Amino acid sequence: MELRDIEYFAVVAKHGNLGRAAEALGLSQSALSKCLRRLELEMHAKLVRRTPKGVELTAEGSTLVSRAHRLRLSLNDVAREVSDVSKGLAGDLRVGAGAGFALHLLPLACHTLARDAPNVTLKLRDLGQGDSFRSLRNGEIDLAVAATSAFLEEDLSQEFLYDDEYIVCASANHRLAGKKTVTLADVARERWTISGPTFATWRRIHQVFEERGLTTPRVTVETGNPALRLPLVASSDLLGYSWASLVRRAAPHLSVVQLRVRELTLPLRISVAFRNDGYLSPVARRFIEILKTTAKEIVSEKP
Repeated sequence: MELRDIEYFAVVAKHGNLGRAAEALGLSQSALSKCLRRLELEMHAKLVRRTPKGVELTAEGSTLVSRAHRLRLSLNDVAREVSDVSKGLAGDLRVGAGAGFALHLLPLACHTLARDAPNVTLKLRDLGQGDSFRSLRNGEIDLAVAATSAFLEEDLSQEFLYDDEYIVCASANHRLAGKKTVTLADVARERWTISGPTFATWRRIHQVFEERGLTTPRVTVETGNPALRLPLVASSDLLGYSWASLVRRAAPHLSVVQLRVRELTLPLRISVAFRNDGYLSPVARRFIEILKTTAKEIVSEKP
């Protein structure tokens, strides 16, 4: 069985048409058909069936496509492993992380990696939790820094970094800032800035108010960028919902404070995740250790 035939078959499956697949591969349609027949003989199975519009996969063909994707990821991993052996701490490291981590965790960790491994190119992608895990599974990134649950699905592993929590925050000049305890009724009357109504955190807030028979607060500004959201809170009468670590670091510069609303204080666990069956390069392993060390510094800042 030739690996090339499997790669060609994956292109046929993608296009669902021999002609378009042949064009994409730069082959004649007859040459591609020959490769497909050879693969079917090797597999002792029919992989596609002809249709008026092109071809469609059989059950055996669908199985082969899913395996081909994993094979391609494995081959990429092998190539990167060989490259790392020859280069040492060099090459690319692809990391997915939400925008919030760019305000505290990532800058410190990136600085340390650049000092320890100056030949590494760190490629950061601004990704939410769901997108990070999808990108991990597709082999598009090596590590994902995200808020994680206690258990991930079996194909992913995680290394714990630190515990945080979601809190309500306001300007130090806000009328509620001086209260030791703030009730849900207090914040229900205020205007808010949030990431967006589709985010899980805001759905959780909505649920809390609904369960207690209160009207969900009015959202005045939506932005997924915490670097913009916290200054908005600090310079207005808007309330925000953010991580305690971000508010703590921003407080001396932005005059933003936590409002202690017990029902809206939710635990948050930060971890770095990676594929169980993927190759973790020396650079990736080193960056995980750097993230752990940096996380300890963040935790030590707690009052």
